[in-house]
Amino acid sequence: MGFDDYKVVLYRNQTEGWVAEIPAIPGCHALMPTREEALAELASVFGLISEEYQERNQPLPVEFQRDGGRASAGVGLQPR
Repeated sequence: MGFDDYKVVLYRNQTEGWVAEIPAIPGCHALMPTREEALAELASVFGLISEEYQERNQPLPVEFQRDGGRASAGVGLQPR
């Protein structure tokens, strides 16, 4: 699965900036001064997390959808 396969949540964090996160993947979030920077940083964070899952031969969590589609297990990386 790639970055575009996940739901991204973007919201204002008080006056400090913007948070972008992928709720299905534990730890996949970014806090930056602008929306654009938060989304760009989130893509970088996703890439790092994706590489770590690949190195451990583990699949990324799957996103659940309310319409009966797949769902997020909400489980992070398993210990080595």
